[in-house]
Amino acid sequence: MSVVLVLNADYGPLHRVSVRHAIRMLCREVAVVQEARPDARMGVFPIPTVVRLVSYVVTRWRHSRGPGWSRGGVLTRDGHRCGYCGGAASTIDHVLPRSRGGGNTWDNTVAACGRCNQRKGDRTPAEARMPLRRAPRAPGWAELAAR
Repeated sequence: MSVVLVLNADYGPLHRVSVRHAIRMLCREVAVVQEARPDARMGVFPIPTVVRLVSYVVTRWRHSRGPGWSRGGVLTRDGHRCGYCGGAASTIDHVLPRSRGGGNTWDNTVAACGRCNQRKGDRTPAEARMPLRRAPRAPGWAELAAR
């Protein structure tokens, strides 16, 4: 099934939805058809390719701060590559172990393979003599979406 671009009321792009979802938006009258396929209809509605919301949706939160921390986000940020050996990563590792006060933050977690994660254990990279290939940092929305 094809996708439909959803524009905010100010014509800024928001996201993409299925044709079925777009038709439901039209039925609820929260959106109007901006562009449609020629000579294609679904009931009384033309099959849209672009819809525009009737009311403006505030999205300032996306631009004011970065995405929240998550295990999947860390793996995506690091390209599913181990921060220690460069191999395929399947888990995450806390640079400063949680038992020593390290938290679940972008700057304290890296993707790691099981072998390196076990080897490092409850130590810092310096104590384990396992230098990081690259320092962890908080990604932006665009960086996570591109991967």
